[in-house]
Parts: sequence; C-alpha cells; structure tokens
Amino acid sequence: MAVLVNECKKELTERILPFWNKLRDDENGGFYGFMNNNLEVDKKADKGVILHSRILWFYSSCYRVFKEEYLLDNAKHAYEFLKKCVDKKQGGVYWMMTYDGKPADTMKHTYNQAFAIYALSTYYLASQDESALKLAFELFDTVEEKCTDDIAYMEAFSKDWKLVPNDALSENGLMADKTMNTVLHLIEAYTVLFEASRDHRVEERLLFLLEITRTKIFNSDKNCLRVFFDRELNEIGDIHSYGHDIEASWLIDRACEVLGNTRVQAEWRFIDLRIARNIYEIAFENGAVNNERENDKIDKKRIWWVQAESVVGFINAFQNDGDTKYLDAAKTVFNWIVTKQADSRKNSEWWGEVTFEGEPMQTVAMVNPWKCPYHNGRMCIEVINRSVSL
Repeated sequence: MAVLVNECKKELTERILPFWNKLRDDENGGFYGFMNNNLEVDKKADKGVILHSRILWFYSSCYRVFKEEYLLDNAKHAYEFLKKCVDKKQGGVYWMMTYDGKPADTMKHTYNQAFAIYALSTYYLASQDESALKLAFELFDTVEEKCTDDIAYMEAFSKDWKLVPNDALSENGLMADKTMNTVLHLIEAYTVLFEASRDHRVEERLLFLLEITRTKIFNSDKNCLRVFFDRELNEIGDIHSYGHDIEASWLIDRACEVLGNTRVQAEWRFIDLRIARNIYEIAFENGAVNNERENDKIDKKRIWWVQAESVVGFINAFQNDGDTKYLDAAKTVFNWIVTKQADSRKNSEWWGEVTFEGEPMQTVAMVNPWKCPYHNGRMCIEVINRSVSL
C-alpha cells in the first residue's frame, strides 16, 4: 500500500499541480478557462464558475496536506475570482464568466451553488478566513430559499430565480427536472459546511438529503442509484452511471462520518458496500471502470473522473469490508491511470476520455468548464490522507 501512497504523491506533485500552477491568470484573475489537446491555452476563453470552485477546493485541500504557502496563495487567488461570480443583488453564483470576470451566462444552477459552497467551506478550513465561511452560508441560505420545493431541490434557474429547462445536467436525450448528480453534490457540499461550522440547520438538511437518497434515489433491487427524475422524483429513463455510483459510495460514507450519527452511519455503510460491490462486479473490466449503461447498451470508454473516483471508492470499500479484492482493484485502476489515462507528453495532465483499449480519444479538451483538478487531485489527496489506516 505504501507504493500506491507514494505514487499518488508523485502524481499530484509532479504532474497535476505543475500543470494547474501554470494556468493561473495574474492579469485578469482566476485561472485560464480552456486548453485544447495540443496544449494551447485560450487566454480569452470564458471561465466556468464550476471550474473555479473546483480549483479553489483543490488548492485549499492541497494546502491542508502539504502546508506550502504557494498553495494557499493560489487558493486565495481562486477565491478572489469566485467572489466576482456572485450575484450581489439576487444571490447565488452565475454559471459562466468572461475571461476578465464579467457574467457571460447568468443561469443559476443548484449544482453550481453546491460546488461553490464546497469550495468556500474548504477554503475556510485551510485559511480560517471568516469571509469565506460567511459567503458559503449566504449561498446555503439562497439554495434553501430559492431551490427547494415540497419534495426536494429544483435545479436550473434564470438570473432572477425563475425555473428554466435543466439542459446543463440532463443527458441521454432526456430532460430531467431533478438529478441524482445534484443531490450527491449537495451532500458533498453540506458535509464540509457542517464540518466547518457544526451548524444545526446544515445538519438537518444533510440528513434530509441522505434520506431522499436512501428512499428515492437508491434502487435496492439493483444496488445502484437512479439518475434522472421528474419533479415528483419519479425516475425517467433507464440509466446506470457507474462513476457516480462509486463516487457516491465513499462521499456518502464521509457525510455519515462527519455527522457522527451512528444509526445513519450503520445504515449507509451497508448500502455503500452494496453499491461498491455492484460496480466491482459489473463495471470493473480490462483494468479500469466502464462509463455507464443506457438501457441495454454499455458505454465502455474510460472517463478521467470515473477512474479517479474508482480508486477512492474501491479503497473505501476495502477499509469498510476488509476484502483485499477492492484494494487490488484500486491498485489496478491506478496503474491504468498512469499508463493509459495520463498524457505522457511533458507539461500535460490526463486525457479526458480514452477507449476501452486505452487509446486517447481527444474528444474532451485538456481544460474546459468541467475538466479540472478536482477528481484526480482529490484521488491523490484521499489516498494520502487514508494511508494511516491502510
């Protein structure tokens, strides 16, 4: 296991961090928003708010591990840009900014608010900057006021908080009112906000999110999470997202751990293991984890973030279950990452998508509003942090 820990440290410090360090935009703030697969940066590309939340989370988390001042400085740099993404009149963060920090797409999305809360809470834990925690709570209050209905959370809104079609998180030819993805990342965000504050309101909403995940989103017959829903949380489509399942299996475990609620923790520990075991059995193939199933068609291309979350999810399953097959799976997927998913060119990072056989597809830009250091950076940090108990 020590080999995997050391290799993750190497991946983080010798590939991922150097790559993102060079994308800092000192002229216009934040980090550059686009790099193509020829490693050419578009310095005037729009800058995704999700991208910047994830970068803020990344540098804050790296600082908490390594305590190097430049990491905290990069986090502060991302924080200063993220503050520009907040609608100071009507609340919430926008979807997209211009390269020089003006609103480019003023949609408000619950998923996007969640990532900003996640990042701001983590930055507070790293920096003890009270203004970041204050802003996280302002966004929390906005989400709870503007995005909830009598069942759960609506997702896509205009600048003035009127519902709009949920194109941003709908896929596979479906138009979903609500998604597992948004619920999962609200759980992720509220977990860290509760860790940072121990606020009772956050605790209540986190427990609510876990409950609707258990009763509405988890399919106990198939040991998987349903993906897309109508407004009443009825499932639409027949899709199984392997990456989200393995990610959820450890993120929900973390939420229960932070809550410290032994009943909920025991309940979810059993479910999380069922989810991880299912992914191991049906999606772990040829050294990595396939992407998803839609109806009877399995998409076997290898997505960068799915592999990163699989390493953490399988390690989490090993720690909870003790079966070494999960640890072996984590090591196997990590080997896939460094030999197939990671770009061997100098000053590059990971390919967004590769084929089942491991050939780069070049269909996802090296940096874009979604392609960021959040999943792969977090994989490395999780392995490092978990090493004391492995």
